Amino acid sequence: MTEKDDHHVVIVGGGFGGLEAARHLAAGPFRVTLLDRRNHHLFQPLLYQAATASLAPSEIAWPIRSLLRRHENATTLLGAVRGVDAAGKAVLLEDGRRVSYDTLILATGARHAYFGHDEWEPHAPGLKTLEDATTIRRRILSAFERAEWQADAAERRRLLTFAIIGAGPTGVELAGTIAELARETLRRDFRNIDTRETRVVLVEAGPRILSAFTDDLSAYAERALHRLGVEVRTGHAVSRCDDGGIDLGGEVLPAATILWAAGVAASPAAEWLNAPADRAGRIIVLPDLTVPGLPDIFAIGDTAHVAMGEGRTVPGIAPAAKQEGRYVAGVIRARRAERPAPKPFVYRNDGNLATIGKRAAIVDLGWIRLRGRLAWWTWGIAHVYFLIGLRNRLAVALSWLWIYSTGQRSARLITGTSTTQERRPE
Repeated sequence: MTEKDDHHVVIVGGGFGGLEAARHLAAGPFRVTLLDRRNHHLFQPLLYQAATASLAPSEIAWPIRSLLRRHENATTLLGAVRGVDAAGKAVLLEDGRRVSYDTLILATGARHAYFGHDEWEPHAPGLKTLEDATTIRRRILSAFERAEWQADAAERRRLLTFAIIGAGPTGVELAGTIAELARETLRRDFRNIDTRETRVVLVEAGPRILSAFTDDLSAYAERALHRLGVEVRTGHAVSRCDDGGIDLGGEVLPAATILWAAGVAASPAAEWLNAPADRAGRIIVLPDLTVPGLPDIFAIGDTAHVAMGEGRTVPGIAPAAKQEGRYVAGVIRARRAERPAPKPFVYRNDGNLATIGKRAAIVDLGWIRLRGRLAWWTWGIAHVYFLIGLRNRLAVALSWLWIYSTGQRSARLITGTSTTQERRPE
């Protein structure tokens, strides 16, 4: 391999953006190293379905090594990054090792943001990883199991109350699926409780749910949630969150299961580089997605604040991350070939989608807006299409058809701990 061909590109993060960049660069004359603290790529748009017993975790995650195995010049390394030595051009790992680079792509994703109340996290887990999904699934199913034993009516009501904080797509999808789980899937499985009495409360501090959608689609989604039995509380900010429940500005809502879908914060990548960042911690990148003052370091996906004009930024969603990954790969290829740099990155909005249970969804493609069952089928086809591998596409499609026709969800396994170890109020 020539010296020019030995250019080493290190990518931190195996999410949508990092994996897209790795695939495009590995097809060219580069040495590519992809670093991630986990060995799998996760299809996050369907993570809530693993958390609510609709899909098995293995159906929405794939080993990164297998995804890059056909690219002989791509290496996958398992490791947790703790910083970047920009002057020495090396990524620093928690175990003390260093990985040198010629060009670095930071695609480190996001974490939960509790708006200054990190003490709420043990009581209200968020949903970003497979571990989060199995934790939430365990808490949801364990609540029904504990209610089956409970003789006290007030405590049984608390156990059968689920509070979801944040009414973006994840919060709406969680609320709708939990309501269907209680009213359809589980209603004949228990003898001492009626799971149809389950209370699902969706809390949103803003004036309406799904604020990224138009007013009419947001209103339709709220009506669809009401039909499923979900209580929607807009204009309510949470002021307390603990094992007993939540406080909505003086109104106490006893709830045994609280789920957080209200906000995210970027990884500490900006701190590693002492780079300019927005309030969410995302690096404010230049138009070519490089870090200011560091032309050999790119930031993409949830790590990057990418301006779109008129005060807007590129949304932190999978299609945007993939577009950024492809763009950065093109910039690096152009540099190495000594070609003119591509034009500044421009995000192409392919549309917004959200589902409300198993029969309704909303779709906004800009040129057309859909709602109801047709939107649900559109949403489903789009998600199956973007899954990786024929096996996973078939498995997910068959699972959805089974749930759609029978209401039954087969992934109702409580794993990780005994139900008696779940948190209880003092």
